[in-house]
Amino acid sequence: MTGTPLAETVGEAAVPRFARGVKFRFDETRQNWMVLAPERLFLPDEAATEILKLVDGQRSLGAIIDDLATRFDVPRAEMAGDVRGMLHELAGKGVVLL
Repeated sequence: MTGTPLAETVGEAAVPRFARGVKFRFDETRQNWMVLAPERLFLPDEAATEILKLVDGQRSLGAIIDDLATRFDVPRAEMAGDVRGMLHELAGKGVVLL
C-alpha cells in the first residue's frame, strides 16, 4: 500500500494529545523526563522532550511548531519536519494521538 505518510497529512490545526493511560513527567530519581505508558517506558532525548512539553491537548500542531521555531531560531519548515516526524513516530507507538 502506498500513499502519503501520516506525518505529512496531519494538518497544523490538529491538536496532539497523549493517549489514554500515558503520562509525561519529570522523574526526580533519574533527573530525566520520561513517558510512561502501560507496560512501556520511553526516555525522550532533549529535542523530543522540548516537543512533548508542549503537547497539552490544547495547542495545535502549528502553534507547537511556531513556538519551537521561534525559541530555537530554526527555520519553520525544518522545525515542522522534525516535530511532525517525532509525533508521527510516537503516534505509531500509541503514545500520542494526532
